[in-house]
Amino acid sequence: MLAPFVGVALILSVATGPTVEPNRSTENMSVGQKNAALQRFVRIATDCIARTVAADPRFRAIADLGDLIVDSMPTCVGPVRTMIDAYDRYFGDGTGEDFFVGPYLDLLPTAVTKWVTDHAE
Repeated sequence: MLAPFVGVALILSVATGPTVEPNRSTENMSVGQKNAALQRFVRIATDCIARTVAADPRFRAIADLGDLIVDSMPTCVGPVRTMIDAYDRYFGDGTGEDFFVGPYLDLLPTAVTKWVTDHAE
């Protein structure tokens, strides 16, 4: 299941490229402040992916959640790219891609499942 996510990460990085200039005002922020500021971007990207997955008719047919997440990426490339760029801004250039292919994708299936459960009608 990890291979499709890595592929998506590579596609995102090549297709969109870096768009955020370093921001010196983040240098004086603590790690906790940076994490708190980043949460808004993570939530927006995750909400987009979860909404897209939940709207896919294959979701109700118990399709592979990993495949549905991968298929949601073209719809959510903007919010995901913004999240990656924000991570770069807060934690250093290039760290956003590492965050995306590492901790973010590791927890994304659980976050999507929770989002769908919390938003069930």
